[in-house]
Amino acid sequence: MDVKSAFLNSFLQEEVFIEQPKGFVDAHHPNHVYRLKKALYGLKQAPRAWYERLTQFLVDNDYTRGSVDKTLFIKRNNDELFIAQIYVDDIVFGSTNNTKVQQFVDVMSHEFEMSLIGELSYFLGLQIRQLDDGIFITQAKYAKNLVKKFGLENAKHCDTPMSTTLKLSKDASGKSVEQTLYRGMIGSLLYLTASRPDISFSVGVCARYQADPKESHLSSVKRIIRYVNGTSNYGIWYSFDTNASLVGFSDADGQEIVMIGRAHRAVASF
Repeated sequence: MDVKSAFLNSFLQEEVFIEQPKGFVDAHHPNHVYRLKKALYGLKQAPRAWYERLTQFLVDNDYTRGSVDKTLFIKRNNDELFIAQIYVDDIVFGSTNNTKVQQFVDVMSHEFEMSLIGELSYFLGLQIRQLDDGIFITQAKYAKNLVKKFGLENAKHCDTPMSTTLKLSKDASGKSVEQTLYRGMIGSLLYLTASRPDISFSVGVCARYQADPKESHLSSVKRIIRYVNGTSNYGIWYSFDTNASLVGFSDADGQEIVMIGRAHRAVASF
């Protein structure tokens, strides 16, 4: 769901004045200014004012705001659960009861001008495939763009994100590399870990040396990216299985680790 002209729905708590727009200057009062009652796009207060308006509206309609993630809203009714995640003017929502979904659509559409985009398939770089037996989340497109961004699309692929024999250290005697480039690589990879738990440890280790990266650190980060290049279609599989046990096993060649947990199954290759 998308809120049309979201910021124009928000009310300002502060006194904000603007100059008369060019082409709309009052000939009798050219030096007067306008006092805003609602936010405008480009106004620094607009995002906060919009979020406060939306939060108050949802809370008044019995939705509970998340205690950790303040952009998450939940509504429970016995065994039924409704969840809505807000990102500026985009709202991702779902429920265990389709009636609750329609009620949310009706409530929001009555208060705001909305457009329904349909079933979630792409959001903030995440590609979502909703199947009969579960949901598959991947960042394949983002991963491919990441590899291309750092010029490693033609580099040889690696079977693992980090060498089992290499032990990274501060490498005080090593040659320093450009910090901006190194930090850019780390930042890009950190976002990829949202759907790639198989690189989380390796990226975390390399992230320790952002203050003064050396060639050895840069080489390790490039290895992770080369690994990503060969596994760009990997992701996380959330099944509808409600098995409460946690199980781990590997395939015949030891390349794949499968973790099965309550109500979901996460698949990552190492």
